[in-house]
Amino acid sequence: MAVVRAPSAQEPGAGTGTSQFVDRRQAADFIRQFHREQPHVGDAESRVRAVLDEIDRTGTYEHTPAELTFGARVAWRNAARCIGRLYWRSMVVRDLRHLAAADDIAAACFEHLRLAGNGGRIRPVLSVFAPDRPEKPGPRIVNDQLVRYAGHRAAGGEWNGDPRSSTLTARARHLGWKRDEEAFQILPLMVQERPGVRPEWYELPDDAVLEVPLRHPDHEWFAELGLRWYAVPAISDMTLEIGGVRYPAAPFNGWYMGTEIGARNLADAERYDLLPVVADRLGLDRSSERTLWRDRALVELNVAVLHSYQEAGVTMADHHTESERFLRHIAQEDRLGRRTPADWSWIVPPISGSATSVFHRYYDPVDPTLRPAFLPREA
Repeated sequence: MAVVRAPSAQEPGAGTGTSQFVDRRQAADFIRQFHREQPHVGDAESRVRAVLDEIDRTGTYEHTPAELTFGARVAWRNAARCIGRLYWRSMVVRDLRHLAAADDIAAACFEHLRLAGNGGRIRPVLSVFAPDRPEKPGPRIVNDQLVRYAGHRAAGGEWNGDPRSSTLTARARHLGWKRDEEAFQILPLMVQERPGVRPEWYELPDDAVLEVPLRHPDHEWFAELGLRWYAVPAISDMTLEIGGVRYPAAPFNGWYMGTEIGARNLADAERYDLLPVVADRLGLDRSSERTLWRDRALVELNVAVLHSYQEAGVTMADHHTESERFLRHIAQEDRLGRRTPADWSWIVPPISGSATSVFHRYYDPVDPTLRPAFLPREA
């Protein structure tokens, strides 16, 4: 793990010569932000002094439950690639910092999926497990999402399942997982109690995974394709950093926007690559790109996804509505004097981009130093 910069001379206690695991300036900045945005919680400077003293003694410090909840929600607010930030205040934060054993973490992740799934009314949830500490790194979840479909290359070279998951599938098999090679086979959850140790793997219980079979409102043949997707997109391979403290196991979810499934997961040539299949079933002319068969098949695939989730009673946003919501979020943040960094290439939907309201404007540039944040995990 990275060694952070030395204590700033501007903060009390700097210059003591103590090697710090957590950056003192980041800690102080976060505590002041917490008190600035929630002025009813007490005196900021007394808490800053207590935190810096704890860092001097132990190399790190412990967030209060309120600080943890605030920091996790602000990390979502700061997520420049997320279009769904309007609801950042509603995230349910589960304080599970006392858990570090693989069995306990796996059980808590399954409960996360049940809580987030909520019978189809998806709730944004984040589960925070033990942080990295001096000489005691925290646990890691190997999977990039709590639910993922396996990917296998058949003997003839064609793919069965999701090619994106090929590395995870190979790792699960190396650990001893063996299942039939199905197109939508759910991978086991793999948990490391600390870096460098062999992960433990766990089959996901049936009641923890809500899936939606895909059908089209106008084409009965679509159901014959046997397609489905899961309801809760819970990211599990990013580090949550709050005030210099890093939580390497902190799975979190919102809900899907239809294009994530219909225009990417199922349509991308490097994923399920279903556009030729759908086009052929629609009777489209694929002899030339000028017939726009890809575009027409893509629209119908997305219609099927939105229709299926709605019929199943599972929360899902369409890209036009979510674009309008994101502009509302920006307006709210502007009124509060806060900037909203956004990565245009991620905010603009992968279908009908110029027909959405987020296309025709610029955004505040992405600030890689902005904290709290969800960060790519280093190890």
